[in-house]
Amino acid sequence: MSKKVLVIYYSQSGQLADIVDCLTAPLVEAGASIEKVAIQPVKAYPFPWSAERFYSVMPDCVLGVTAELEPFTLKEQAYDLIVLGYQAWFLYPSIPVNSLLHHPAFLAVVKDTPVMTVTGARNMWLNTFLEVKKTLQKAGARLVGNIALIDRHLNHISFVTIFHWLLRGKKDRYLNIFPYPGVSAADIAHCKVFGALLLPHLLTDQWDGLQEELIRQKAVNTRYPLLLLESKAIPTYVVWANFIVKKKKRRQWLAVFKYYLLFSLFVAAPVILAVDAVLIRPFSSKRINAKKQYYLSLN
Repeated sequence: MSKKVLVIYYSQSGQLADIVDCLTAPLVEAGASIEKVAIQPVKAYPFPWSAERFYSVMPDCVLGVTAELEPFTLKEQAYDLIVLGYQAWFLYPSIPVNSLLHHPAFLAVVKDTPVMTVTGARNMWLNTFLEVKKTLQKAGARLVGNIALIDRHLNHISFVTIFHWLLRGKKDRYLNIFPYPGVSAADIAHCKVFGALLLPHLLTDQWDGLQEELIRQKAVNTRYPLLLLESKAIPTYVVWANFIVKKKKRRQWLAVFKYYLLFSLFVAAPVILAVDAVLIRPFSSKRINAKKQYYLSLN
């Protein structure tokens, strides 16, 4: 097979690297030429994080600030498919991924090229996908599919486990009680199924229907409670980001933001979900379904 595929991504913990490896395995077996590029920012984001460093990136993520990337070389001037691995930081594209989306070398190859986006997230990825999608559309890319893998555990549980992983760098069971953090090994391995679905579309350059096939195989999952909470959180994140960047003492205000997040998760979120479940959700099925379809749509 002479098909040329560029797989370009940023993986801080290694999880997204595992995901794209499994996704592209069927393409490799079929003989496609797979070029993998793991981008790195000049100013690295070491893993595991410190808590202070983790919260410090929030304003730049939300406001779309880019950072300089280490030089990278693409072997081809054009590709039959680009697989873009992205992740969400504070409900927006991570700084390295956002920087890639505006990088001249990437923009030079993405125009008029089919692009498959893939992410591994704790559970909230919808707004990040919208931002990635809008940027790709401005660059003239042809978005043909999106895969979004999440931690399937309850919101409060995954919050505890992800911070155990992020701050300690160990993807193990916290206190030997909590489940493993992040996307499960089984869900990562299942990406080979998505790759097998992708293969015939790559061979024929006919992309219609791919996303529907992926959705049927659970490549994308939208949970209404998470959708609701994310939609409520985004405006407040924007307010916080714009407020903090104007302050000389960012560190203190970022600490306040941290406690705001904890209050939101453990106090405000349950109240919002309870009120919605009683007063809004029973009477809004059409609106809810329309919102889900909006986030599933590639256009």
